[in-house]
Amino acid sequence: MRADRLIATLLLMQARGKVTAAELAAELEVSVATARRDLDALSIAGVPVYAERGRGGGWRLLGGARTDLSGLSSGEMRALFLLLGPAASQSPDASSALRKLVRALPESFRAQAQVAAQAVHVDPARWGADPVPVDDLRERLGAAITQRRAVRIDYTGRSGPPGQRLVHPWGLIDKAGRWYLIAGTPAGVRTYRLDRIHAATTTQETFQGPQDLDLGAQWQAVSAHVHARRSAARAQVVAPAGLLEALRANLGPQHVEVTGDDASGGIRLEVTADTVEMLARQLCGWTPEVEVLGPSQVQAELGRRGRALTQRYGPA
Repeated sequence: MRADRLIATLLLMQARGKVTAAELAAELEVSVATARRDLDALSIAGVPVYAERGRGGGWRLLGGARTDLSGLSSGEMRALFLLLGPAASQSPDASSALRKLVRALPESFRAQAQVAAQAVHVDPARWGADPVPVDDLRERLGAAITQRRAVRIDYTGRSGPPGQRLVHPWGLIDKAGRWYLIAGTPAGVRTYRLDRIHAATTTQETFQGPQDLDLGAQWQAVSAHVHARRSAARAQVVAPAGLLEALRANLGPQHVEVTGDDASGGIRLEVTADTVEMLARQLCGWTPEVEVLGPSQVQAELGRRGRALTQRYGPA
């Protein structure tokens, strides 16, 4: 993409004072001829760049001119790269542009920019109910991640009373609008839901994060663990093909898998949940359209619920 090259070229010239076409070509991974064309294009467009000829020459911004992007404060740079990082994980072009922009920043900003660009991972599949807004907390945690500062949080987990924890924040996960923090702790890597963090205080304690952190790979491991826990109970069912999308939307696409066709004209599915009780509760509302073939524990729980409904709401 030419636009990102031109931006990177301006930032490099501002950061270094003077650059040669060969240096630009090496930094931006293009040919020397392409670098020269880009410099000429900036000059023709009215950007105050000029060439110094002869030994030791190069290209400069006239009078030390600065680009609009050059005036980024530390906070603005952090916000920009926190925003660009997820896009880079989805697009090779965006990833290439991000690398060039990082190299073009002043040296004092590069380390934080690289951390910020890797600090957010996006997973579009939803777990459970609609998310709770956590914008302010997310911004403060993003700052702690890029500054490599430990955070003291008040957190309520899935079970047990609230507790205070000192964590080393590594990265943030956007799970279909619900945000999670991946952090290092004395007990190992842990994941925290932001809407369960009641208070967060950034400390003066610094930490050394993991080298070459792959936040996507870390999240895949977390997701695999959660899916295994939430899929401990399984049932084989037969349903009309027209109900497949409704079942996936209601139960979650990762919990409804097509296993084949049925002689009745419907489709066979494997449906999962974390417990037998939860599985029966979810399937109960889909009868009689959905028939549960097994296992017997799920059938027995459905029968118990059916008898309770008949006893409460059946004829006297």
